[in-house]
Amino acid sequence: MSRATKRKHVLREISKDDFSPPKKNQQIVRILANRGNNLHQVEAPDNSTFLVSLPNKFRRNIWIKRGNFVIIDPIVEGVKVKGEIVKILSDEHIKYYKKDNAWPQAFTKEERKGNNEIEENLNWPHTWDNGSDDSNDSSNCSDDSYSRGREL
Repeated sequence: MSRATKRKHVLREISKDDFSPPKKNQQIVRILANRGNNLHQVEAPDNSTFLVSLPNKFRRNIWIKRGNFVIIDPIVEGVKVKGEIVKILSDEHIKYYKKDNAWPQAFTKEERKGNNEIEENLNWPHTWDNGSDDSNDSSNCSDDSYSRGREL
């Protein structure tokens, strides 16, 4: 099967409207980080973290970002890798699961907004207040960049 054909079938499988809730042994988890080699660190609704693997059919066809939700099948004999990704959830899946009361309460938006563990966005410009009214005064600053007339 060519790469384009494989990608077409994988995308068709993901985009099909299979809104069935997770089975008894499956669970919904949130992606925390990509650990490389198709391994992802996830957070379960009980705040436990562990690694899950991405199956071969999704590799090089689907990319999962931090914060996305997936359904996993647990691997019982797994020591480090404790699950395998079965389905990548879209926004429509999440809305349907919330209506159907199949969505874990730990992943509601109210709790996520109140979480102080969210990383700072490093792309925003930072402003520093050094406490003095005259910030361009070179006599108060020992940094060479200010004495040369440049501002940081």
